[in-house]
Amino acid sequence: MAHFPQSLLVKSRWAISTIFFCYGLTFASWASRIPTIQEKFSLSEAELGTLLLMLPIGSFISLPVAGFLVAKWNSFLVARLSIILYLLSLVAIAISENIFILGFVLFLFGLMGNMVNIAINTQAVSLEKEYKKNIMASFHGMWSLAGFFGAIVGAFMIGKEILLKYHYILIFSASIIAAIISFKYLIKSDLDESEDKPIFAIPDRSLLLLGIIAFCSMMCEGTMFDWSGVYYKKVVNAPKDILGLAYMFFMISMAGVRFVADYFTTKFGVKRIIFFSGLLNFSGLLILILFPGKIVSLLAFFIVGAGVSSVVPLVFSLAGKSKSMSSSVALAAVSTMGFFGFLLAPPLIGYLADWLNLQASFLFIALMALGVVILSTQLKGNPK
Repeated sequence: MAHFPQSLLVKSRWAISTIFFCYGLTFASWASRIPTIQEKFSLSEAELGTLLLMLPIGSFISLPVAGFLVAKWNSFLVARLSIILYLLSLVAIAISENIFILGFVLFLFGLMGNMVNIAINTQAVSLEKEYKKNIMASFHGMWSLAGFFGAIVGAFMIGKEILLKYHYILIFSASIIAAIISFKYLIKSDLDESEDKPIFAIPDRSLLLLGIIAFCSMMCEGTMFDWSGVYYKKVVNAPKDILGLAYMFFMISMAGVRFVADYFTTKFGVKRIIFFSGLLNFSGLLILILFPGKIVSLLAFFIVGAGVSSVVPLVFSLAGKSKSMSSSVALAAVSTMGFFGFLLAPPLIGYLADWLNLQASFLFIALMALGVVILSTQLKGNPK
């Protein structure tokens, strides 16, 4: 990749940020209308759970494929193609006529979502190398901001009883325009595409360490996404009209901290920030378990949001600088481990809560946060 003038670097940063936003908005738009889809097809809890499995199956299948395609064709092509197909699959969800077609579409939705994930993170890694400073967290901040915005729009659409197809066509129309405008300024070739790095390789010790850190952090993140409201209701005994505050405090914190994380990472180094993030996460979860009051718990959710905010973008950034394999394949390897934690946490919390109780299950997640603290000390040096 040729060195860019400063003006073009800024345009590329906004272009990549736009794709991250469209990616996050699309996912949040889908997630916010799951109750609508359950009602539309008259699904039981078990039937809905089975249907939702199609998305992670598609995601897992896409991870090695995405790494290979990005390494072979470069992220410029894969990012443009996958975001268009991802948006189209969102509309296809709304117009699916039966449960079997919907299941197949959700499989494609998961497949395309992770194609976008690997391709656009590879773009971000390449641009970060050109900037010669940490900027990865701000991109993930755009994803979180879009997720928060998408959840609000989804709640509004449900409240106004707007049909699913009109909601998704609106999101598709706005996102496809924004994405196509940004295409011009995406990076044309990945920084390490000409380097002699294998497309397939067994992750080395450093990548395995990064993958385990991602796994532990995303276990905590996945728990907050699915169980924060339930915890606030059943353990804290919060009234129904404020249950949404738990998730809101977590999301506001996670998104907000991501926009300032790059500054502190540049100042203090990746190793210290991951260590401190894990410590924040662990502390927030302990407060939730030991002091489950209405106000104190909201503060704890905010602390947990700050704790998980920086870990994954920083781990992705380090993986993208792998010396043993291409950026896209390294990202796919680390992302696979992290995403497994994200998917495993919600059902595991349910099983543990049923066996013991919800506070005990959150203690297990607190141990995952402590794992981030301990494992961060094994990172080499204090890379910036």
